[in-house]
Amino acid sequence: MPKAARFSNHQRRRIVVTRWLIRRFVPNAENTENLAVRGAYGTLGATVGICVNALLAAVKFLMGLLSGSLAVMADAVNNLSDAAGSVVALVTTRMAQKPVDEDHPFGHGRMEYLGSLAVGVLILVMAISLLKDGIAAILAPTPLDVSVLVGVVLILSIGLKGWLYFFYRKVGSLTDNSTLLAAAKDSLSDCIATAAVVISMVLQEIFGWLIDGWIGIIVALIVLKAGVDVCRTTVDSLLGGKPDPEKIRRIKELMLSYDGILGVHDLVLHDYGPGRCLASAHAEVSVEGDLLEIHEMIDDAERHIAREMNMPICIHMDPIVTDDEAVNELRRSIEGFLRQTDPCLSLHDFRVVPGQEHTNVIFDCVLPAGYRGKEQLHRALTAYVTGLDSRYRLVVVYDTDFT
Repeated sequence: MPKAARFSNHQRRRIVVTRWLIRRFVPNAENTENLAVRGAYGTLGATVGICVNALLAAVKFLMGLLSGSLAVMADAVNNLSDAAGSVVALVTTRMAQKPVDEDHPFGHGRMEYLGSLAVGVLILVMAISLLKDGIAAILAPTPLDVSVLVGVVLILSIGLKGWLYFFYRKVGSLTDNSTLLAAAKDSLSDCIATAAVVISMVLQEIFGWLIDGWIGIIVALIVLKAGVDVCRTTVDSLLGGKPDPEKIRRIKELMLSYDGILGVHDLVLHDYGPGRCLASAHAEVSVEGDLLEIHEMIDDAERHIAREMNMPICIHMDPIVTDDEAVNELRRSIEGFLRQTDPCLSLHDFRVVPGQEHTNVIFDCVLPAGYRGKEQLHRALTAYVTGLDSRYRLVVVYDTDFT
């Protein structure tokens, strides 16, 4: 069956509308790594959010006034706060596009993280409000305002908010825009909360059950989790979370595609906002090679990676001995000991410096972030190295793996 046939008519319309908006308002939409294109996506998503939420708020205020329904009026206020959240998303997206200046040489890209944090806080506020209303409804249950008009307005709201969820998720995923992805979770939370009201109305009308408060608490907990997830993800980005493993893998792959680069270590990604990463790495090269040729190769690797991944990178050369079999054998032996101790351990910058009375075995040992037991490891490593030859003296620096 063709892929298009697997979609319902509603799904096809949703996809068509989203694609039309992208084609109409995002020039060069395929180039999502371009900062200007990212900004256009962000502006589109936030503007659509403002329009949809403002429209829903206006319609619900009107219907609430005509019907006297407090539930519809409350939902209108919620949509108005969502429109305010979209304004925050628009402002932070615009600010994130500001060029570098004297005080911000790495740009303003992290404003997107602040925008998503603001949306996360709005979700938490909504969850707390739902929780309070749910507890109040349990302590003093009152019948919901059940009418055809109210039901139609709420169902239409679920439909529009559902489309907005998929729209935000699509646009946010294309550009890794954390603010729009947070807004998607906010829209989904609204759908769940409004659907809960509709379910409560139906159960009340059919069975006479006043369970609005209990359903409200369940929904509040779901929304609370969504808000916590958004805030935690954003705070991780602001603090400096673990980098994308695929980016790490691709950078190492590109560096090792050069015959003169024998190994890669100390690879660090510096995140200054979505689409604004800088990288630094150490490349192991043969000490016997021609310095000018190696330097030219490293420059070429930097240009290649920057062009391929839209990410500036600074590569440091680390010369290593490759034609001394005794040194190579000692390195393999110590690497084997480290792997046997913990598969996550590794070493680099290995060298052996002989002296009159003893021989220094020098290298950097890479530990996983948060590794416990460094002192025990050092004692075991010292015992192993001196056990190979009593003249060996271990000189080791412990690094942290930032990938």
